[in-house]
Amino acid sequence: MTPGTKTLSQLGLRAKDGRDPTITGLSLDSRTVKPGHLFAALPGSALHGADFIPYALRMDAGAVLTDRAGAEKAAEALAGWDGALVIAEDPRAALAGAAALWFERQPQHVVAITGTSGKTSVANFTRQIWQMLGHKAISVGTMGVQGDFQAKLQHTTPDPLTLHRILAEASAEGVDYAAMEASSHGLDQRRLDGVQVEAAAFTNFSQDHLDYHADFGEYFAAKALLFNHILEEGSSAVINIDSDRGRQMADIANDRGLAITTVGRHEHAMLRILDQRYDSTGQDLRFSVMGQPYLIRLGLIGGFQAENVLLAMGLALDTGGVAEQVIRTLPELETVRGRMQLVAQRENGAAVFVDYAHKPGAVIAALQSLRPHVMGRIVVVLGAGGDRDKGKRLLMGQAAREYADVVIVTDDNPRTEDPATIRAAVMEGAGPDAIEVPDRAEAILRGVDALQPGDALLIAGKGHETGQIVGQDVYPFDDSEQASVAVAALDGKI
Repeated sequence: MTPGTKTLSQLGLRAKDGRDPTITGLSLDSRTVKPGHLFAALPGSALHGADFIPYALRMDAGAVLTDRAGAEKAAEALAGWDGALVIAEDPRAALAGAAALWFERQPQHVVAITGTSGKTSVANFTRQIWQMLGHKAISVGTMGVQGDFQAKLQHTTPDPLTLHRILAEASAEGVDYAAMEASSHGLDQRRLDGVQVEAAAFTNFSQDHLDYHADFGEYFAAKALLFNHILEEGSSAVINIDSDRGRQMADIANDRGLAITTVGRHEHAMLRILDQRYDSTGQDLRFSVMGQPYLIRLGLIGGFQAENVLLAMGLALDTGGVAEQVIRTLPELETVRGRMQLVAQRENGAAVFVDYAHKPGAVIAALQSLRPHVMGRIVVVLGAGGDRDKGKRLLMGQAAREYADVVIVTDDNPRTEDPATIRAAVMEGAGPDAIEVPDRAEAILRGVDALQPGDALLIAGKGHETGQIVGQDVYPFDDSEQASVAVAALDGKI
């Protein structure tokens, strides 16, 4: 073998006829196939990768990995081909395992976070804690790869080839700590298989992704894969037990034989929130660690951030951190871009926040957590994404109606759906007093204009995103930027 190659068997794969060719690379996209590559033809929601097997063969792929349906679909192209065909019952899991063996390296300490909301903040806070403790660390997820090694990503949980390549490259750069977001899609599609996860966290559970998962049970089962499939017995689990679903996840982790650290306000939580006091710039947090009380200052808006911080603390402790040293880092934590981020302030003192909340539970959590920081009214600007779970639109409107004082409904990312139809569903929940403003920039301007002294505006839904998806096109749009421009214009600064 030449350097940088491996045999099929060294990748943990076995060909149908026993062939064991030398593999020169791995490809998920037939357009990237080079001579000797293993091409993974995976089943998809719209197309089967087997449709591209003929092209991969023309590019001299040395092996093809697929399922039985894929092999049958490409039978004509595969007939008489002298390469190696690998038929796997679960080709996604097989590819993830092969990717791990191909790239070989990863940071010594890898943690993963799942749950409906909070994954990005927990991953980011964990990475910040590690860095303040003197470690080279990264966070991987919705915001891309951040920290001591950086890269852009297309998905919250990347495909196995991208994920293992990034982990290997980060490790080669001296990164020893990595915190990853584990989406339900990524877990269900086995993208994390092959990653040696030392500890994992569960944040919370509410409605989302029912356009992909058949029901809540299937959605929760996908999240649970992190604890009953990815983590090995004896690994660590950090779980928020304030909800029934959290306690159910703790039972799953216990049955798996994991070492559990519980978090929350629950009386039995090992990292327990005892009290919070809020003001316009942050909060004072009183909490206990195994019964020992502490009081710290967090420059973070939102009561839920205390849960995220303690989950991150739990992960830091489970990867070798010392409690007193970890606790000293917490007041220095900075909010994640687009996560309850203070982006502008009017001359009258009213504040403007941007948050990624784009599902009913997240909208409720954001508005509830903002309330103690606000002396006046809460104005909210929100919409709902197109080509996604339609059932959550009414619920998002209802959440805004119940927990905000002024509701402005606008467009989010309509994608290929009629924006007016999406807004109508949100308006139905938001009620007759809600204001419908289709143009998002105008909606933000009107929200800022409505602010009186002591009020706050929450712009929900897009958070860190810098584009708005209309049809198949992405137009530049940044909620933070629009809010800053609106404040400057209305306060006579431009």
